Amino acid sequence: MNVILFLIPLALLMSLIGLGAFIWSLRSGQYDDLEGEALRILEDDDDKPLADR
Repeated sequence: MNVILFLIPLALLMSLIGLGAFIWSLRSGQYDDLEGEALRILEDDDDKPLADR
């Protein structure tokens, strides 16, 4: 029973930390351009040709 008195405040603290991290990510613009980042990996922007093997 004493463990519950430790785990409930710990769970609340961890959830507040997670909520704070989520709000920080929203305010810092992490979710502004989802499609641009997803399409960037598809671009072939190799400027240098591969060396002859």
